[in-house]
Amino acid sequence: MLRVNEIFHSIQGESTHAGRPCVFVRLTGCNLRCVWCDTAYAFHDGEPMEVEEVLARVRAYGCGLVEVTGGEPLLQPEAIDLMRALMAGGFEVLLETGGSLPIGNVPAGVKRIVDVKCPGSGESARNLWGNLDVLRPGDELKFVVRDRRDYEWAAGEVRARELHERAPILFSPVHPGLAGSDLAGWVLADRLPVRVQLQMHKILWPDVTRGV
Repeated sequence: MLRVNEIFHSIQGESTHAGRPCVFVRLTGCNLRCVWCDTAYAFHDGEPMEVEEVLARVRAYGCGLVEVTGGEPLLQPEAIDLMRALMAGGFEVLLETGGSLPIGNVPAGVKRIVDVKCPGSGESARNLWGNLDVLRPGDELKFVVRDRRDYEWAAGEVRARELHERAPILFSPVHPGLAGSDLAGWVLADRLPVRVQLQMHKILWPDVTRGV
């Protein structure tokens, strides 16, 4: 039994898959409390659903791309069963995870988008660096950058660990907060081998906070 916060059909707003229609399965619960979190409503609210019930809801949208997200979806052991069932059903599956829990048991074929928490999140001490050793093709690493200090820290980690050799690296500005143009300027000035991304869904639907 899963506890599900919401299931909805929208445009993928982040990662290298940005712009693609996608069904989102947002699971309830999170073990982190990032200061800039934009999905705090997923910490507690949700309804119990069987894996097959979730699959039926997803199939009804007629969309081949699905993201399992949260909160922190890996807090629920049944999330593994859900991803396995989605893969068996022929879906292309993305996982958005906060990077504090092991990702090694995520089914093969699932594309894992793993956060690396910067100091400005208040949760950088929770990064599980061992996850970097089990990255595989299709995975991505995401840094949400709050300010120049976060940027310097993230850039240092990319260089020191040669992260761009392991996976696509995504730098995203905190929204609202850091101007995307500032972040882009820093990346250009430093010739940093990363991808700057904005949250497309917040640009398309700036006044909507859920279901997008």
